[in-house]
Amino acid sequence: MVYITGDLHGDLARLSAPDMRQVKKGDTLIVCGDFGFIWNGDRREKKILKRLGALPYTLLFLDGRHENYDLLAAYEESEWHGGRAQVIEGNLVHLMRGEIYDIEDESYFVFGGGESDDHDLRADSKTWWEAEMPTAGEMTHGLENLEAHGNQVDYVLTHEPSARSSGYLARGARINGVNVYLNQVEERVRFKRWFFGCLHMDKTMSKQHIAVFSRVVPVHEPHHKKK
Repeated sequence: MVYITGDLHGDLARLSAPDMRQVKKGDTLIVCGDFGFIWNGDRREKKILKRLGALPYTLLFLDGRHENYDLLAAYEESEWHGGRAQVIEGNLVHLMRGEIYDIEDESYFVFGGGESDDHDLRADSKTWWEAEMPTAGEMTHGLENLEAHGNQVDYVLTHEPSARSSGYLARGARINGVNVYLNQVEERVRFKRWFFGCLHMDKTMSKQHIAVFSRVVPVHEPHHKKK
């Protein structure tokens, strides 16, 4: 079984929360960005990464707005389940932008990254990396990859929401280039469900669009809009 959750921000307690009891040996948990456990590269962090890689389930993550992209770039890329990925440690894997993966016999289009609203305040404090913002090349790669798959996947996983979803869930929020790009994906691609993080809310926007944060959601769970 595949499960989806939202931004962890390096919080180990989230992985032992009651919602995690449903994740069993051999399952897969995917974090929709802002993983946060690759941040300062110190000895304690390396021990935590080894611990995460030794979990009885596979732990996958997208990159988000708040990652140390210098440290992340040091990991080697390799082929993983049909797409390019970075194996961090054991069962801990970084899923890369614009790739499509075959996970438990279903297809997942993944697009991490985003644009921090406060990047002008954090740029000089070594807590912001320009690489958080996807490049035009990464966006093009994603669209070309989707086209090669007939513009159809089972699931779409992103850190940022599309502009359409952002406008619905976070009215008044600033729309960035990633949000606009994801509108293009939404218009072109057929999919069962789209999960995204970033907004720090757990909310079912529709049967197809689900914002995740602290909840751990089975990918096959039927979703209904709350009244």
